[in-house]
Amino acid sequence: MNKIVQFVKESYAELRKVVWPSRDDVISSVKVVIVSTLIIAAVLGLLDVVLLLGVQAIF
Repeated sequence: MNKIVQFVKESYAELRKVVWPSRDDVISSVKVVIVSTLIIAAVLGLLDVVLLLGVQAIF
């Protein structure tokens, strides 16, 4: 039981050292992730359509 208490105390001490991002930083990072995801999805969708048309043209 002593080790568990020590672990919790040390974990709490480490969490107090963390520099948490500001709300603006988080929002801007989320925007970058969403835009990147949409762009990659569009590129993969376009590639899928092109490959599908190519296979249909062959067969």
